Amino acid sequence: MRKSHYAAMLAVGALSLSACSSGGGGGGAGGTADVAKPTVQQITLGTAADSQGPAPAVDGAKKGGTVNDLEQSDFNHLDPGQLYVSNQQAIAPLYSRTLTNYKVDPKSGKTTLVGDLATDTGEASADKKTWTYHLKDGLKYEDGSAITSQDIKYGIERLYADFETEGPIYVQTWLSGTDYRKAYQGPYSGKDLPDSVISTPDDKTIVFHFQAPHADTPYAMQMPNISPIPKAKDTKQKYDLHPVSTGPYKIETYNPGKSLVLARNTNWDPKTDPIRDAYPDKWNFEISIPDPGLTQRLMAESGQDKYSLTLSQSANPTQMATILGDPKYKSRTVNQYQPFVDVLSINTSRVKDARVRQAIEYAFPMKQIQQTLGGEAQGEIGTNLMSPTIGGYKSYDPFDKVTHPNGDPEKAKALLKEAGVSNLKLTLAFANNEKWQNFATTLKNGLAKAGIDLQLQALDLTSYYTLVGKVNNPYDLYRTGWGADWSNGSTVLPPTEDGRQVADGLPNYSHLNDSHVNSEIDRINAITDLKQQQAAWEQLSEYIVKNDVPSIPYFYDKFFQIYGDGLGGVTYNQNIGVINANTVYVK
Repeated sequence: MRKSHYAAMLAVGALSLSACSSGGGGGGAGGTADVAKPTVQQITLGTAADSQGPAPAVDGAKKGGTVNDLEQSDFNHLDPGQLYVSNQQAIAPLYSRTLTNYKVDPKSGKTTLVGDLATDTGEASADKKTWTYHLKDGLKYEDGSAITSQDIKYGIERLYADFETEGPIYVQTWLSGTDYRKAYQGPYSGKDLPDSVISTPDDKTIVFHFQAPHADTPYAMQMPNISPIPKAKDTKQKYDLHPVSTGPYKIETYNPGKSLVLARNTNWDPKTDPIRDAYPDKWNFEISIPDPGLTQRLMAESGQDKYSLTLSQSANPTQMATILGDPKYKSRTVNQYQPFVDVLSINTSRVKDARVRQAIEYAFPMKQIQQTLGGEAQGEIGTNLMSPTIGGYKSYDPFDKVTHPNGDPEKAKALLKEAGVSNLKLTLAFANNEKWQNFATTLKNGLAKAGIDLQLQALDLTSYYTLVGKVNNPYDLYRTGWGADWSNGSTVLPPTEDGRQVADGLPNYSHLNDSHVNSEIDRINAITDLKQQQAAWEQLSEYIVKNDVPSIPYFYDKFFQIYGDGLGGVTYNQNIGVINANTVYVK
């Protein structure tokens, strides 16, 4: 999972969860005195009964009013097929429903995956290759027309079109292989996916026929692109401006880069929906609000800002000391784990000796980097490729980074000597803004203690990921990050560590190509018991971290933010690392 554009490019600490993408003590930006360790929700599969509406009521909630959402960047896409970054996924449930989704208990925060449009989380064949879903009664679009299984199939067929480039690709590749666009080019030529791939035996039944077992299919069906699209209303690329609503709100106005207003969809039936309470009459999104001004507005909560929040952006690090040091903010603070892990990617095409990569690992100044990025409330020192939010996660620290958070330059020097390397110079690429300039300087000073000379290369903010995402890029080190799309390592290790997925724009930024890792990915993906699969992903993560060292995980991202006192029912969606819009109400 990707974070919002701003989060991915600028500041893990400033904007983190997810996911997909922040305190240290002793003078860190946030300090540690008032920072509690967030809890981790174990997401479970719900039953057909759990999937029935309406959603659980929030104590004290009432209908009416307008929620104001302040966002630093635009949503870039509203078309469900194109949604893959955290700020988009945060608003998607307001106007778009999927086959499954997450139900957050407003009292306990317990999170359960349930049927959303579907009656349950799916019926699997014994080999987990065939999955069947039945739609609920009474499902309608904003115009009152019925939602059918054919509409869901059509929505998935659109994902094969060449303009649908930014959403998840799990279901498409599971159905048609990694070259899925060669197998089928989308519905606009008049062709459908054959029944051997997706069948719709009636208006309320859809059957997926995957090429291999996929035990975590129920989780894939909550991704925002598994959404019905009415063929008659499909405007292709223009669908981004006004997708047809299936949720409790519909788009009233959208002024890209400035504002988005969602108003009630009167054809949404709460009896069909176990997830969304939909208390407010409207959601008003104010876009392009720069920080630290955005965070300061939430702190001051003047005028209508009393009824404001930001769904996906963490507090600006410069405001952390004030927020943590003043008890008046405590009752309106959210601080929880996101699914994102930030890493220092090591370009293994250039830094080929694993001993050199281990030396960089030992020299890496964890504590100083944590302080630079906002302190413990914004992110926890991380040493695993998978975050604590993922099923099967275990604390794993083969280089003793937690007990030696300032680095071990002597151990690093010994490894470089063993590798026959002296006067090592490496190029560190970083996104050119104050946040990452500070990160780069901190890292340069830390590695210098081990005799490693970092040459700093500032890159354009907007094109940063494009540049480091080139296979033939000229950089040795660069910061990247990834968040699980659901609570399983299948959404972390295959996309980021599979050596057969090294190409421009793909997230194997380190270019790792270990035949053992590749074969293990295939083996683990075929395991049909999800708990066994989760344990196997954790074991593979440990192998990669210790033996290959393709990157240095250093930060388990957290979401830390405050909201206006005029709002209630503010809960958290751990799976995507944002505030859960479904339970919010205006006091």
